[in-house]
Amino acid sequence: MSYHWNSPFRYDVVGSFLRPDVLKQARADHAAHLIDDAQLKVVEDEAIRDLIAKQKAAGLHVITDGEFRRSYWHLDFMWGLQGIERRTSRTGYMFHDEETTADTAVVTGKISGENHPFVEHFKFVKALEEDGQVARQTIPAPIQTFSEVTLDRCDGQQESLRAVYADDEQLVADIAAAYRTVIADLYAAGCRNIQFDDCTWGIYCDADFVAKTGMSPVDIQKVSELGVRLNNLAIEGKPEDLVINTHVCRGNYHSTYAFEGGYDPIAPYLFADENVNAFYLEFDTPRAGGFEPLAHVAEGKYVVLGLVTSKQPGLEDEDLLVQRINEAAKYVPLDHLCLSPQCGFASCECGNKLTEEEQWAKVALVKRVAERVWADAK
Repeated sequence: MSYHWNSPFRYDVVGSFLRPDVLKQARADHAAHLIDDAQLKVVEDEAIRDLIAKQKAAGLHVITDGEFRRSYWHLDFMWGLQGIERRTSRTGYMFHDEETTADTAVVTGKISGENHPFVEHFKFVKALEEDGQVARQTIPAPIQTFSEVTLDRCDGQQESLRAVYADDEQLVADIAAAYRTVIADLYAAGCRNIQFDDCTWGIYCDADFVAKTGMSPVDIQKVSELGVRLNNLAIEGKPEDLVINTHVCRGNYHSTYAFEGGYDPIAPYLFADENVNAFYLEFDTPRAGGFEPLAHVAEGKYVVLGLVTSKQPGLEDEDLLVQRINEAAKYVPLDHLCLSPQCGFASCECGNKLTEEEQWAKVALVKRVAERVWADAK
């Protein structure tokens, strides 16, 4: 398919959707060894076909598999890389008033990206693409993988890492190379739209976290420059007609969050220097700060304003959403702005605390408001 346009779209989504009960049950049965891989895939395939039909009916230009074949938005991708294994962590990630399920990724050998299962997952979605639609593949950002494997979340994680990578520079190089392999394989499978999901930046926006860890502005600069450098290395050499965007998140688990704070500390690095086409940004609550950091967005880049929350069922006021879009346009031209929910509806398989009907009402709201603001929103 040749694309007359590609994302971001005036009304857009981040990519994950609430899992239907039949899929949740099938995954639980599979974990309990009550059904095999083939039986689980039958349920997954049917659930994804149904989801994509609903995305088309909602008028979306992007289609995804809703991340229905994953437990987590990020770890499943890491486990699909060569040289990385799944392990149970000591604890889950600590969110606001809630702890997630406990899993992590451990380096056990040289990291590479051949034969990644997500390529076959993408082919299933691609086959359902029609004119006026783009099949999107969401994956965690390269710096997210680096962050996970360099943590100390389970016994032996650091020792196993350093037995393979004595220093971080070779680790950075191999992660970037692994991503380039996966990206090339996705492209060969017909993918023209990839989204890097990235929670690493929210950490450095959180003043409390920064204060507790004693990070200085120079420390934040160094980690920000590393994140941009690694993400850019992974993108390096991509085909011109492949669009790669990024979604920046403060955590999205069971309708709660991990970090808060405006984008000010990281904007001069991320917004100015990361070589993506668009930034999907969380702006649904005061926790995200104001629009002023958008002044750092490099000329020609797009910003997708996540003004509609995926965490709560209530619908936002449409007039207020229009007003906020116009406020953001003081920093990024209106024709380089778009609208979406602030995150997916189910970054992990448990999902956020709203119904499927409420989920689609949120998507419809995004579409209505976009059509009010932009003449080319169609």
